[in-house]
Amino acid sequence: MSKAEFFKFLRMPLVVIGHLAIIIISYYLSFLLRFDFSLRHYPQLIFETLPILIIMKLFVFYHFGLFHSSLRYVSMFDLWQILKANAISSVCFILSIVFAFGLAGFPRSVFVLDWGICLGLTAGIRFITRLFREKSSIPWAHRTRKVLIVGAGEAGILVLREFRNNPYMNYRVIGFIDDDRAKKNLRIHGIRILGDRKEIPNIAKQYEIEEIIIAIPSAKGEVIREILGWCQIPEIKIKIVPGVDKILSGQLQVKLREVKPEDLLGRKVVRIDEKEVTSYLKEKRVLVTGAAGSIGSELCRQIASFSPSQLVLFDYNENDLYFLELELKAKHSSLSFRLVVGDVKDIGLLKYAFSKFKPQIVFHAAAFKHVPLMEETPSAAVKNNILSTRNLIYASEHYGVESFVFISTDKAVNPSSVMGATKRISEMLLQAKAKKSRTKFIAVRFGNVLGSKGSVVPLFKKQIEEGGPVTVTHPQARRYFMSTQEAVQLVLQAGAMGKGGEIFILDMGEQIKIEDLARNLVTLSGFTPDKDINIEFIGLRPGEKLREEMFLHTEKDKATKHDKIYIAQPDDFNPKELRFKVKELEKLANIMADKKIIIKIKEFIPSYSAPENNNGL
Repeated sequence: MSKAEFFKFLRMPLVVIGHLAIIIISYYLSFLLRFDFSLRHYPQLIFETLPILIIMKLFVFYHFGLFHSSLRYVSMFDLWQILKANAISSVCFILSIVFAFGLAGFPRSVFVLDWGICLGLTAGIRFITRLFREKSSIPWAHRTRKVLIVGAGEAGILVLREFRNNPYMNYRVIGFIDDDRAKKNLRIHGIRILGDRKEIPNIAKQYEIEEIIIAIPSAKGEVIREILGWCQIPEIKIKIVPGVDKILSGQLQVKLREVKPEDLLGRKVVRIDEKEVTSYLKEKRVLVTGAAGSIGSELCRQIASFSPSQLVLFDYNENDLYFLELELKAKHSSLSFRLVVGDVKDIGLLKYAFSKFKPQIVFHAAAFKHVPLMEETPSAAVKNNILSTRNLIYASEHYGVESFVFISTDKAVNPSSVMGATKRISEMLLQAKAKKSRTKFIAVRFGNVLGSKGSVVPLFKKQIEEGGPVTVTHPQARRYFMSTQEAVQLVLQAGAMGKGGEIFILDMGEQIKIEDLARNLVTLSGFTPDKDINIEFIGLRPGEKLREEMFLHTEKDKATKHDKIYIAQPDDFNPKELRFKVKELEKLANIMADKKIIIKIKEFIPSYSAPENNNGL
């Protein structure tokens, strides 16, 4: 038996013996105080009643958890439990004395004295122990790294306590920042609330702050972004406290980390119906196209956690596909993985993959998504976004796929770009086939994924690393953003909910100004915008909008049982005419007739607003 196990084994007997000593001392001391330390006539009474008192108190103390409470984390809850345990045990003792002996000849004030002394000892020993533990750590004044905590709520107090209790954290909290004016100059555990977020620059300069910790886990994205705006101070690091639910999972310990781009969104944690998604994916053969991409790879990671019988990874990028397979096999060694290296436009390869692996569920994430590049090469967008989707739809129906989920985009709504228009046509193809197929064809539409390969975030980070400038298209440009993990969770939930023919819309929350995002990323990198790193406006690129949309003008949204997923109800269209026009587009794409492709897309989608010059096509 190790030393730790030995002390753990002895803990309970020692705790019980300690409480037994407190009970005896309290009872004996109450008689001494009552009779001025002279007990000539009462030893027999004490001897007869003490066993009753011991039985009563030990039983009640055990019931209220006093034997299992941690001395290290004594709190107001523990004090409340001690107060109730002493009060109830004293009442039980009084009733026992009345029943067994009667009150004649028993000094009634002893009951009160015993209750007070026992309460003081049981509570006092715990708090003295905690005080000794805290004082034995590194003295507060000797800690060198000056810290400012933004948020004087529960999370901020939790951070302060952890700093004080952990001798290895060399943090000295100088003060709190809180926007509640009524709290200004108040003290929490001896630390003063110095002001609101607007005073951060002056306070940081006055007290020579070295690090700012944002401790508002429930804050919305706009609040986090505004706080970061006031924290644009050279050489001051910024960290954030994750959600309290994450802090409390496993152990009560604050795990600070750098502020991530996802924190700028401030979105609530997504809760999906895991039972429904498990029923949808478990023991199923699943195929993912574009598996090596940002969305595709995250789809594979999350799908693998729901125990499919087989996961087929389909992508043209063999290197990223190889490393993804290694990652997945390391985490899910018992799961069957199959790789298909090739182009989704290759009909022969589709026939091979579908006939060999017989997928039951298909997630189609492969697509060209770069807006300006697709403006320059409309034929490539038609081939990769429309024709490959059409071929996958036909293959899925022919080989009896149960569910087909198409990853769409907000740029398909009233499109101003070739990329958005081709995605919209793909949605229409899917809905046309869904009307007369046993396969459940479903589209999921959402905006930009923060941190994906096609997102502005990697570009901004690269520009910051190179010393700038950071290029923003327009001061008023806004985009919807969500994290990759959240987007994929909702895609899986939508797939499980879909009955066929729906276009699911993911709740993207508020649109974020690209300029604000750029400035915040510069701040998070330890620089000052417009001083260390310049922000440069380059104008909207071909096909781009100032603001994105999630619904067509003709669409109406319909709520679902999930509060972050809606269903678009589009107007009807003629499936035969749609198929005919797609064939015409295919012919034009094969001969690279880009100008005619633009004209034909306009016939498809009257709301499509192609740029007048369209790069000279």
